[in-house]
Amino acid sequence: MATQPEKPDVPDDRLVRRAQRGDMVAFEELLGRHRDKIYARAFSMMRNEDIASDLSQEAWVKGWQRLKQFQGDSSFVTWMTRIVINLCLDQLRKQKRQRAESIEHLDEELGGVERQMPVVTVNPTEGLERSELRARIDRALNLLSHEHRTVLILHEFEDLEYKEIAKRMECSIGTVMSRLFYARRKMATLMASYKREEMG
Repeated sequence: MATQPEKPDVPDDRLVRRAQRGDMVAFEELLGRHRDKIYARAFSMMRNEDIASDLSQEAWVKGWQRLKQFQGDSSFVTWMTRIVINLCLDQLRKQKRQRAESIEHLDEELGGVERQMPVVTVNPTEGLERSELRARIDRALNLLSHEHRTVLILHEFEDLEYKEIAKRMECSIGTVMSRLFYARRKMATLMASYKREEMG
């Protein structure tokens, strides 16, 4: 059976090779396949639909401009995810400079009580629908500061090492570790409280 060029069963790498030769239709097919995932990553970091939409669109523009640099060491979608993450980090740095009040200091004040609580281990498979768990994780992520949420996403979802996260966030490895420790504990506490709410 002949394969149509724009059918979903054409592998990404073949579409990438065509797009690298200037085939815009092939690139649009890649965009259609992965647009939602790239937007979702931007939204998970920015928590703002308009900003996430702008940054994910900018990521696709950069992806097209830099496509010749894509060597295929990772999957195309992983490569695009890295581009959008870097754009989000740049945007977060800009926002941080614009904010007069230090979120870090605010978190230190608000987090004092929680830091003394034992770490709560949540078993996500315990009678939970996947969509309910996602909603609960999303709700908890929303309550973290930009810094804590970003560290958690880069480490837990993108599997980046401390050294790489420190470089991207322009802070020390020690700061990354302490933010990650705090973010995990805060998430565990929030997830446990949501579970109690739902059970209650």
